Amino acid sequence: MDWGPFYLTFKLALVTTLILLVVGVAIANWLAFSRFKFKSVAETLITMPLVLPPSVLGFYLLVAFGPQYAFGKFLIETLHVNLVFTFSGLVVASILYSLPFMVQPIQSALQNLPATLRETSYTLGKSKLETFFRVLLPNIKPSILTGIVLSFTHTIGEFGVVLMIGGSIPDQTKVVSIAIYEEVEALNYDTAHFYAFILFAITFSILLLVYSLNKKPITFFATAKSK
Repeated sequence: MDWGPFYLTFKLALVTTLILLVVGVAIANWLAFSRFKFKSVAETLITMPLVLPPSVLGFYLLVAFGPQYAFGKFLIETLHVNLVFTFSGLVVASILYSLPFMVQPIQSALQNLPATLRETSYTLGKSKLETFFRVLLPNIKPSILTGIVLSFTHTIGEFGVVLMIGGSIPDQTKVVSIAIYEEVEALNYDTAHFYAFILFAITFSILLLVYSLNKKPITFFATAKSK
Protein backbone atom coordinates (compact mmCIF):
# COMPACT_ATOMS: atom_id res chain seq x y z
CA MET A 1 0.00 0.00 0.00
CA ASP A 2 1.41 3.37 -1.05
CA TRP A 3 0.79 6.09 1.55
CA GLY A 4 2.40 8.75 -0.63
CA PRO A 5 -0.89 9.96 -2.16
CA PHE A 6 -2.30 10.61 1.34
CA TYR A 7 0.71 12.68 2.35
CA LEU A 8 0.56 14.65 -0.90
CA THR A 9 -3.21 15.16 -0.63
CA PHE A 10 -3.14 16.60 2.88
CA LYS A 11 -0.05 18.64 2.14
CA LEU A 12 -1.86 20.16 -0.84
CA ALA A 13 -5.02 20.78 1.20
CA LEU A 14 -3.07 22.43 4.03
CA VAL A 15 -0.99 24.71 1.80
CA THR A 16 -4.03 25.65 -0.28
CA THR A 17 -6.16 26.43 2.77
CA LEU A 18 -3.50 28.58 4.44
CA ILE A 19 -3.05 30.66 1.30
CA LEU A 20 -6.79 30.88 0.76
CA LEU A 21 -7.32 32.07 4.33
CA VAL A 22 -5.18 35.14 3.66
CA VAL A 23 -6.33 35.77 0.09
CA GLY A 24 -9.96 34.84 0.72
CA VAL A 25 -10.40 37.12 3.74
CA ALA A 26 -8.98 40.06 1.78
CA ILE A 27 -11.20 39.40 -1.24
CA ALA A 28 -14.28 38.83 0.92
CA ASN A 29 -13.72 42.14 2.69
CA TRP A 30 -13.35 43.95 -0.62
CA LEU A 31 -16.49 42.36 -2.07
CA ALA A 32 -18.51 43.00 1.08
CA PHE A 33 -17.86 46.72 1.32
CA SER A 34 -16.60 47.86 -2.07
CA ARG A 35 -18.73 49.99 -4.38
CA PHE A 36 -16.70 48.98 -7.43
CA LYS A 37 -18.80 49.36 -10.57
CA PHE A 38 -18.00 45.92 -11.94
CA LYS A 39 -18.12 44.08 -8.61
CA SER A 40 -20.79 41.72 -9.96
CA VAL A 41 -18.34 40.59 -12.65
CA ALA A 42 -15.70 39.84 -10.01
CA GLU A 43 -18.24 37.93 -7.92
CA THR A 44 -19.28 35.92 -10.97
CA LEU A 45 -15.69 34.97 -11.82
CA ILE A 46 -14.97 33.93 -8.23
CA THR A 47 -18.15 31.84 -8.06
CA MET A 48 -17.64 30.13 -11.45
CA PRO A 49 -15.75 27.10 -10.03
CA LEU A 50 -18.93 26.12 -8.16
CA VAL A 51 -20.79 25.49 -11.42
CA LEU A 52 -18.01 25.01 -13.98
CA PRO A 53 -16.91 21.41 -14.69
CA PRO A 54 -13.49 20.90 -13.07
CA SER A 55 -12.06 19.56 -16.31
CA VAL A 56 -12.87 22.87 -18.04
CA LEU A 57 -10.96 24.91 -15.48
CA GLY A 58 -8.14 22.36 -15.50
CA PHE A 59 -7.91 22.45 -19.29
CA TYR A 60 -7.64 26.23 -19.48
CA LEU A 61 -5.05 26.27 -16.70
CA LEU A 62 -3.09 23.63 -18.60
CA VAL A 63 -3.26 25.78 -21.73
CA ALA A 64 -2.35 28.98 -19.86
CA PHE A 65 0.62 27.46 -18.02
CA GLY A 66 1.89 25.36 -20.93
CA PRO A 67 5.32 26.35 -22.35
CA GLN A 68 3.92 26.57 -25.87
CA TYR A 69 1.76 29.57 -24.95
CA ALA A 70 2.81 33.13 -24.11
CA PHE A 71 2.00 33.20 -20.39
CA GLY A 72 3.43 29.76 -19.66
CA LYS A 73 6.52 30.56 -21.71
CA PHE A 74 6.99 33.78 -19.73
CA LEU A 75 6.70 31.89 -16.42
CA ILE A 76 9.27 29.30 -17.43
CA GLU A 77 11.81 31.43 -19.31
CA THR A 78 11.64 34.62 -17.25
CA LEU A 79 10.57 33.56 -13.76
CA HIS A 80 11.81 29.95 -14.03
CA VAL A 81 8.47 28.73 -12.70
CA ASN A 82 6.86 25.62 -14.14
CA LEU A 83 3.24 25.06 -13.14
CA VAL A 84 2.45 22.10 -15.40
CA PHE A 85 2.72 18.64 -13.83
CA THR A 86 4.25 20.02 -10.63
CA PHE A 87 3.08 20.39 -7.04
CA SER A 88 3.22 24.17 -7.40
CA GLY A 89 0.78 23.90 -10.29
CA LEU A 90 -1.56 21.83 -8.12
CA VAL A 91 -1.48 24.54 -5.45
CA VAL A 92 -2.33 27.32 -7.92
CA ALA A 93 -5.12 25.26 -9.49
CA SER A 94 -6.51 24.31 -6.08
CA ILE A 95 -6.51 27.93 -4.91
CA LEU A 96 -8.54 29.01 -7.94
CA TYR A 97 -10.89 26.03 -7.71
CA SER A 98 -11.55 26.33 -3.96
CA LEU A 99 -11.59 30.14 -3.79
CA PRO A 100 -15.41 30.51 -3.57
CA PHE A 101 -15.54 28.08 -0.66
CA MET A 102 -13.46 30.49 1.39
CA VAL A 103 -14.77 33.79 0.05
CA GLN A 104 -18.53 33.19 0.07
CA PRO A 105 -19.08 32.37 3.78
CA ILE A 106 -16.83 35.21 4.95
CA GLN A 107 -18.31 37.76 2.54
CA SER A 108 -21.84 36.85 3.57
CA ALA A 109 -20.96 37.11 7.27
CA LEU A 110 -19.32 40.51 6.84
CA GLN A 111 -22.31 41.86 4.94
CA ASN A 112 -24.66 40.67 7.67
CA LEU A 113 -22.80 42.41 10.48
CA PRO A 114 -24.55 45.54 11.81
CA ALA A 115 -23.14 48.69 10.22
CA THR A 116 -22.99 50.22 13.71
CA LEU A 117 -20.02 47.99 14.55
CA ARG A 118 -17.79 49.74 12.04
CA GLU A 119 -19.25 53.17 12.71
CA THR A 120 -18.72 52.87 16.44
CA SER A 121 -15.17 51.67 15.94
CA TYR A 122 -14.39 54.61 13.65
CA THR A 123 -15.96 56.99 16.16
CA LEU A 124 -13.62 55.65 18.83
CA GLY A 125 -10.67 56.51 16.61
CA LYS A 126 -9.87 53.07 15.27
CA SER A 127 -8.45 52.81 11.75
CA LYS A 128 -10.08 50.72 9.02
CA LEU A 129 -7.39 48.06 9.34
CA GLU A 130 -7.67 47.89 13.13
CA THR A 131 -11.46 47.79 12.88
CA PHE A 132 -11.29 44.92 10.43
CA PHE A 133 -8.93 42.75 12.47
CA ARG A 134 -10.08 43.63 16.00
CA VAL A 135 -13.81 44.22 15.53
CA LEU A 136 -15.17 42.58 12.37
CA LEU A 137 -13.20 39.34 12.14
CA PRO A 138 -13.75 38.32 15.80
CA ASN A 139 -17.50 38.59 15.16
CA ILE A 140 -17.48 36.17 12.22
CA LYS A 141 -15.34 33.35 13.63
CA PRO A 142 -17.90 30.62 12.76
CA SER A 143 -17.94 31.75 9.12
CA ILE A 144 -14.15 31.82 8.98
CA LEU A 145 -14.10 28.28 10.37
CA THR A 146 -16.67 27.28 7.76
CA GLY A 147 -14.49 28.69 4.99
CA ILE A 148 -11.43 26.87 6.31
CA VAL A 149 -13.20 23.52 6.58
CA LEU A 150 -14.92 23.78 3.21
CA SER A 151 -11.70 24.80 1.46
CA PHE A 152 -9.69 22.02 3.12
CA THR A 153 -12.17 19.23 2.49
CA HIS A 154 -12.95 20.43 -1.04
CA THR A 155 -9.25 20.37 -1.91
CA ILE A 156 -8.97 16.84 -0.53
CA GLY A 157 -11.70 15.69 -2.90
CA GLU A 158 -10.43 17.37 -6.08
CA PHE A 159 -10.08 15.20 -9.15
CA GLY A 160 -10.69 16.84 -12.53
CA VAL A 161 -8.55 19.91 -11.94
CA VAL A 162 -5.60 18.07 -10.42
CA LEU A 163 -5.73 15.41 -13.13
CA MET A 164 -5.59 17.99 -15.92
CA ILE A 165 -2.87 20.23 -14.48
CA GLY A 166 -0.88 17.66 -12.50
CA GLY A 167 -1.37 14.28 -14.06
CA SER A 168 -0.24 11.30 -11.99
CA ILE A 169 3.42 11.60 -11.01
CA PRO A 170 4.22 9.60 -7.84
CA ASP A 171 5.32 11.76 -4.88
CA GLN A 172 4.75 14.92 -6.93
CA THR A 173 1.18 15.15 -8.23
CA LYS A 174 -0.47 11.78 -7.55
CA VAL A 175 -3.07 12.61 -4.90
CA VAL A 176 -5.55 10.12 -3.41
CA SER A 177 -8.39 10.88 -5.83
CA ILE A 178 -6.06 10.09 -8.75
CA ALA A 179 -4.84 6.94 -7.02
CA ILE A 180 -8.43 5.72 -6.55
CA TYR A 181 -9.21 6.35 -10.21
CA GLU A 182 -6.14 4.42 -11.36
CA GLU A 183 -6.85 1.48 -9.06
CA VAL A 184 -10.42 1.26 -10.36
CA GLU A 185 -9.16 1.37 -13.94
CA ALA A 186 -6.81 -1.51 -13.10
CA LEU A 187 -9.73 -3.39 -11.46
CA ASN A 188 -7.91 -3.34 -8.11
CA TYR A 189 -11.11 -2.73 -6.18
CA ASP A 190 -9.68 -3.77 -2.81
CA THR A 191 -6.95 -1.13 -3.00
CA ALA A 192 -9.38 1.46 -4.34
CA HIS A 193 -11.75 0.67 -1.49
CA PHE A 194 -8.95 1.13 1.05
CA TYR A 195 -8.00 4.54 -0.37
CA ALA A 196 -11.65 5.62 -0.60
CA PHE A 197 -12.58 4.43 2.89
CA ILE A 198 -9.63 6.18 4.55
CA LEU A 199 -10.48 9.41 2.73
CA PHE A 200 -14.17 9.06 3.63
CA ALA A 201 -13.37 8.41 7.30
CA ILE A 202 -10.99 11.36 7.61
CA THR A 203 -13.35 13.79 5.87
CA PHE A 204 -16.31 12.59 7.95
CA SER A 205 -14.30 13.01 11.15
CA ILE A 206 -13.28 16.57 10.25
CA LEU A 207 -16.84 17.63 9.45
CA LEU A 208 -18.23 15.90 12.56
CA LEU A 209 -15.71 17.70 14.76
CA VAL A 210 -16.57 21.07 13.24
CA TYR A 211 -20.31 20.48 13.56
CA SER A 212 -19.80 19.57 17.21
CA LEU A 213 -17.74 22.67 17.92
CA ASN A 214 -19.69 25.09 15.78
CA LYS A 215 -23.16 24.01 16.93
CA LYS A 216 -24.61 25.23 13.64
CA PRO A 217 -24.86 23.92 10.07
CA ILE A 218 -21.98 24.52 7.68
CA THR A 219 -23.55 26.31 4.75
CA PHE A 220 -22.18 25.97 1.24
CA PHE A 221 -22.41 29.65 0.46
CA ALA A 222 -24.88 32.45 0.91
CA THR A 223 -27.54 32.65 -1.74
CA ALA A 224 -28.95 35.91 -0.52
CA LYS A 225 -27.38 39.11 0.62
CA SER A 226 -28.65 41.58 3.12
CA LYS A 227 -28.61 45.12 1.82
